[in-house]
Amino acid sequence: MARPLTKAQKQVILAKLEETYKDTKTALNYNSPFELLVAVILSAQCTDERVNVITARLFPRLNTPEKMGALTQEQMEEEIRDCGLYHAKAKNILGACHMLVERFNSTIPSDIKTLMELPGVGQKTANVVASIIYNVPAIAVDTHVFRVSHRLGMAKGADPLATEKELQKAIPMEKWSDAHHWFIWHGRKICKARKPLCSQCVLLEECPFKEKNLE
Repeated sequence: MARPLTKAQKQVILAKLEETYKDTKTALNYNSPFELLVAVILSAQCTDERVNVITARLFPRLNTPEKMGALTQEQMEEEIRDCGLYHAKAKNILGACHMLVERFNSTIPSDIKTLMELPGVGQKTANVVASIIYNVPAIAVDTHVFRVSHRLGMAKGADPLATEKELQKAIPMEKWSDAHHWFIWHGRKICKARKPLCSQCVLLEECPFKEKNLE
């Protein structure tokens, strides 16, 4: 088993990730807090590219909780049928629309705990929305963040919540939200799930991942 990274080693890794991905943002397209919320709910087990295709036809017509919430379950399912888990997502999105109108005056809550009261909004979704819209320090652990942080030795937690807590300790709070994007983009571009592009990685020397692909 590889030795745990020292604080200095973690700082080197974070510095290189920041230098490489410092200007990156979410790949999801949106024009309002509500649109971002819907896009993030749709993104569960679905690529951002697919979500952007769906929202490109959805948002020009249904861009408020009132408009989207007026759909029936069947109509909502039809709108997002080409997205994975569309039955559950349609139900959750409609439930979120109704709650936003009835309890929050159609305004997206700014704190993570309140966001998680909305149907379909778990820790990861709440973290993403709060950090992007309201600049709340948060690290949303999706599949990319989980994979990259574990391969780099930045975390070893068995689930996203444990991983989130480890990353919060390893990363300065003022950089939590930005680092979330660094890990995501590194996972998409270089540290891919099946065949990581290790020979192109700026962290090749620092990375303890044993199954490196150096082709």
